[in-house]
Amino acid sequence: QIFIRSTDCDRTLMSAEANLAGLYPPEGQQMFNPNISWQPIPVHTVPESAERLLKFPLTPCPRYEQLQTETRHSAEYINKTKENWQFLQMVANETGIPDVSLESVWSVYDTLFCEQAHQMDLPAWVTPDVMTHLKQLKDFGFEFLFGIHNRVEKARLQGGVLLDHIRKNLTKAANVSAHQNLKLLAYSAHDTTLVALQMALDVYNKIQAPYASCHLFELYQEDDGNFSVEMFYRNESGKEPFPLTLPGCQHKCPLQRFLELTDPVVPQDWEQECQVASSMHDTELFVGLAVCGSILLLLIILLLTVLFRIQSQPPGYRHVSNEGEEQA
Repeated sequence: QIFIRSTDCDRTLMSAEANLAGLYPPEGQQMFNPNISWQPIPVHTVPESAERLLKFPLTPCPRYEQLQTETRHSAEYINKTKENWQFLQMVANETGIPDVSLESVWSVYDTLFCEQAHQMDLPAWVTPDVMTHLKQLKDFGFEFLFGIHNRVEKARLQGGVLLDHIRKNLTKAANVSAHQNLKLLAYSAHDTTLVALQMALDVYNKIQAPYASCHLFELYQEDDGNFSVEMFYRNESGKEPFPLTLPGCQHKCPLQRFLELTDPVVPQDWEQECQVASSMHDTELFVGLAVCGSILLLLIILLLTVLFRIQSQPPGYRHVSNEGEEQA
């Protein structure tokens, strides 16, 4: 009745196992040891090199890289870099990390955040204001990955891949004739996974997801037989998940409407859409080279034809004058 999928990472695998231990304590015959309130539950994964569902950003994808280059040239990104240039230089000097940028500063914040969470002493330069500033830049870094410029197309190449998988499972579960027994499908992944998904759904709050965050999809069959989808976001351990509403729909969103609204961010052929379309200049250059090549080929054929005809002519006769005839 359940299926659990995790990335091939120690912490996500352990998180999946820890959650399952709490969700499904053994009962009755499931108790193999009265002193151990635990039962083994399978967690599925694939090698990181083959991961194309939960580890973001998905690569290789040339079109996505092209969109990221365009994002770096956007006014918002350029202005953000200028506004934080001195701060980024300070971080580089204090950490010894060269070329700290809006895209790499997240690693500094992540390390400091983990140290702080484990009550370790932080370096003297890491004041509360510095931590706040670093967090703001990390939040912006997540936006850079999946938004700022051309969010919808980025979603098709990133979070839309996972959303497509979720949509298919919701549709399958709503097919009552399929007699499907699966009641829970869970993914154990990363903060970037959650951000990619929420950016595709356009419900991201622009704040990094804390540890143990969870985005929930719940499928309900209504009294009239139709199905609806409800979404919730749990980002605090001490509070109930709060409802999320898909733009263009109510919180209890009819399944068909949910599918229609999310269609634009779901790829039809991810590998094909990841390809970079040739520019007009490249097309003109290709056509020009093709024409020149064709002309050169025709000239070579013409030259070979002429040479062949010259060589194939039979030897002619040369008239030899008769002196006697000339005198007569």
